[in-house]
Parts: sequence; C-alpha cells; structure tokens
Amino acid sequence: MTILSLTMGLVLAWISPLAELADEDGQFRLSLLTVGVPGLVIFSVLYLRILKAAVDGTAARGELAASAVVAVALLLTQDGGPWSWGLLGPAWASGAVLVLNRSAAIVTTAAAIAVGLLLAPPGAGSGPWGAEVFAIPYEESSLPTLGAYLGMAAGASWANRFQLWFWRVVTAAEEGREAQARLAVTEERLRFSRDLHDLVGHSLSAIAVKSEVAAKLSGVDAARAAGEMDEVRALARQALREIRTAVRGYRTVDLDAELRAMTAVLEAGGIRCTLETPRDQVPEGTATLLAWVVREGTTNVLRHSSATGCRITITLREGGVVLEMTNDGVTGVAGRGGTGLIGLSERVAAIGGTITAGPGGPGEFRLRAMVPLEGES
Repeated sequence: MTILSLTMGLVLAWISPLAELADEDGQFRLSLLTVGVPGLVIFSVLYLRILKAAVDGTAARGELAASAVVAVALLLTQDGGPWSWGLLGPAWASGAVLVLNRSAAIVTTAAAIAVGLLLAPPGAGSGPWGAEVFAIPYEESSLPTLGAYLGMAAGASWANRFQLWFWRVVTAAEEGREAQARLAVTEERLRFSRDLHDLVGHSLSAIAVKSEVAAKLSGVDAARAAGEMDEVRALARQALREIRTAVRGYRTVDLDAELRAMTAVLEAGGIRCTLETPRDQVPEGTATLLAWVVREGTTNVLRHSSATGCRITITLREGGVVLEMTNDGVTGVAGRGGTGLIGLSERVAAIGGTITAGPGGPGEFRLRAMVPLEGES
C-alpha cells in the first residue's frame, strides 16, 4: 500500500504520452508505439524497483542509473514540450529523492528539471499539456508556464519524500508501542522471579546442603543423619509456606494499584485512558479477580490493536460488580478471546460470573466481566 501511494512519478510519466497515442487524424503515432510505450514500460519497472528499495531501506544505484538513461533516451527520441515528455525529468526525480540524502536529493531534483527543460524546451511539440492550458502563449511570455512547471516538478518530488518520511515515523511509533508492551510483560516476570528468589532461595539452599550432610552421615552416624533430615523436613515446610505466601500475594492483587499501573502502561504506549471507578470499596476477593481481568485486558489492547483510546469502567450493582474495558483501533474483531481470557472465564464462571469479549462500537473491542458479590470466597 505504501509503494502504491508513492507512484506519483508514474502518473506524470504516463499521462501525456497516453493522450498523444493518436494524432489529430486519429492515426496512431508509430514512434510512440514502437519506442515511447516500450520505453515507458521499462522506466516503470525500474521506478517500482526504486520504490521498493526505498521502503526496504536498501540502495538502488543500478535502478537509478538505468531509469535515468531510459528517461533521457525517451526525451531525445520523442517530440514534446515540458508539459508532455518533459515530465519524465520530474517523474524520475520523484523516485530518486526517496533513496538519496537531502543534499543529493536537492541536486538531483534541480538536475532532472533542467534536463527536462533542455530536452523538451517550451514551444516544442504540440502536446495536450502545452502553454495554451494556461491561456498564455509561449511566444508572449513563458514565465508563468515555466514557474508552474518548476513548482509542480519540485512539489511532486518532495511530496513523495515527505510521504515516505511520514510512513517511517508511523512505523517507528508502532514498533515503539510493541516494544513497550513487551517491556511491561518482561518487567512483571522479572519482578515475580525476583520476589520468589528472595523468599525461598535461602531455604532451598539450606535444604540442599543439609541433604548432602545427611547422605554422608547415613553410613557413619545414623542418629545425626536423622537429625539433619528432621531439619531438612522443617526447612521444606517453611519453604512451602513461603512459596504459598508468595503465590497468594501474587494472585491477590490490589485493584486500585493494578488500575493505576495498567493505566500508566497504556498511556506510556500512547493510548489515552479513561478510568471510572465506584466510590464504595470493592470486596477483596472480587477485587483480586477483577484486577486479573484488567491485567489481561490491558495485554490484549497492547498486543492485538492499534488503539488510541481505552475506557475502563467499574460499576457496583445490586448483587454484583461489572467491569468493562473498551478500546478502539480494532479491525476484524473476533467474538472470542485468547487463552488468557479463556482461563479467566473459567475462574469467573466457577463463582457464577461471566466474561464476554467481542465487538463494541465500530472499530471497537469490548471486554465485559460480571462477578457476583455473593459468589466471592
């Protein structure tokens, strides 16, 4: 799609020759059919290769040189003024500036315009794009027409260059958002692994050491070996309690803190976030479950959409709590979520709640969770 939007040069190259295929008597121009059209086909192929190289960020020196030779050959063999075959110069420049630096692009544009005017000077030929279009004959004054030609030639080239630059900016922004999403997931994994290591690392190391001591003493001093194993058992139980505490702390998430954290993550990704929460406190068990829903919903927004806005609403109703997350930037929305939402749906369904995920408004995705207050454990 990006390459298609950069084909302005091809339009300039083809528009006048196509209008000149037949002369005033309706006869096809032999020179145009045998040389002009085949030459333009070759020029077009080379031009598209230049565009592809520009989008891919690679060099296209061979294509630039070959297309320049073809353009000059067509200008030398075909009869026309600057608004006819003379447009080949700006057409070539509109592709060349995409693979050159700024200084080289300026020089190239000026040179291409000069070559176009030199080989297809004002007054040459009688093509449909002559000075009469501006109602000012060349012999009276060529300055207005020349100024229009120069403006169009320079504008076409640099409009192409600006469009490519804008596309690269949008691509870089999208890659940045994806990197932020990956970073958020990685930081969460590191936090949990760090907490788990700090809590149980010492106990597991002590268990390993005492087990080795007990193994060495088993054939020498059974009583001491038994004592060591008693300590191993105590350490194992302590480690088990610490692991359960860690997992419970990880699974029991503060809803308000999670909402603030996920809002910060979304806004860091360039997504405007609107948050609406009830004044009354949500019960702890229900709040933990909703916090997991918010976390999973945020991950889906970052990974599976190009959202610019997200709205999170939590409403306390009689007998239950309803959470809704709605984001834009979605096309081809499916009516089901991924494995994370499936797992959450099973947990919510176990206490009589429901989770639905699917299209909201046009281009929107809506995640809705309803958790009954009487179902919390």
